[in-house]
Amino acid sequence: LMLLLRGARAEQTEEHLKREHSLTKPYQGVGSSSSSLWDLMGNAMVTTQYVRLTPDMQSKQGAVWNRAPCYLRDWEMQVHFKIHGQGKKNLNGDGFAIWYTKDRMQPGPVFGSKDHFLGLGVFVDTYPNEEKQQEAQKRRYAPGNQRVFPYISAMVNNGSLTYDHDRDGRPTELGGCTAMVRNLNHDTFLVIRYVKRRLTIMIDIDGKHEWRDCIDMPGVHLPRGYFFGTSSVTGDLSDNHDIISLKLYQLTVERSPEEEKRDKEVFLPIVDNMKLPGVEAPLEPMSGLALFLIVFFSLVALVFAIVIGVIVYNKWQEQSRKRFY
Repeated sequence: LMLLLRGARAEQTEEHLKREHSLTKPYQGVGSSSSSLWDLMGNAMVTTQYVRLTPDMQSKQGAVWNRAPCYLRDWEMQVHFKIHGQGKKNLNGDGFAIWYTKDRMQPGPVFGSKDHFLGLGVFVDTYPNEEKQQEAQKRRYAPGNQRVFPYISAMVNNGSLTYDHDRDGRPTELGGCTAMVRNLNHDTFLVIRYVKRRLTIMIDIDGKHEWRDCIDMPGVHLPRGYFFGTSSVTGDLSDNHDIISLKLYQLTVERSPEEEKRDKEVFLPIVDNMKLPGVEAPLEPMSGLALFLIVFFSLVALVFAIVIGVIVYNKWQEQSRKRFY
């Protein structure tokens, strides 16, 4: 049965490596050649074995960005990375982000890149800012709401939302999972898959060469023509954040006529049926029956108030005449 399912899946989806959007060894010309398709920013540096976004030093910031915009409708980005350093648990930071955004090469406070971005951000967060603040204030989340770090989350931004660094992005996250990715002796991978407006993130961090589910979110609308990149930042705490490879695959997926009609071009990143802070859902128009009932009971209440008013007025007049005589 598993073989049949794999065969059916292979017929429905074909993968093609897109070299213009992929970063692999030996990183020829990256950051130094005008012919390279990748730019370095900040403290990022290239070696023969990896692209180091930030070294294990305080107050460093670095990024690598693809120069070519991506116009694929369905794609999969496989990220081979390594996070390691001298810091002990919860004494390291801060993690790195993988981007698919309209703007590129713009430093900022969100893992070394700009806030209020347009597009998708996937965050591998290694330091629990919110948890430390809660401890300092002697407050705790209920066990069901606590997150164990390192933690992977995702966010889609239409340019109006702020990534809440103090709360580790909790208010705007699409979902997330715990991922113990620091100081491992085996390879660690993350895959971002975008097919038919569905965003899926999986991880392979246990050395078993098996993907494990992390985030699965339907109804994600991402425009085409955005740029891929990855960035990192360190503060008082630090780590080495190394990117070994970024491999983008074009996915050829069969669509029914109904799916083709429904899957129209989008121009602003949004997520269906997701209420985010600062974004008010439009009020639904009233039905005819609801409007009639509101008017009817309003009139009944008005008539009732008039009748009561007349009775009270007559009583008052009667009492006035009795006092006069």
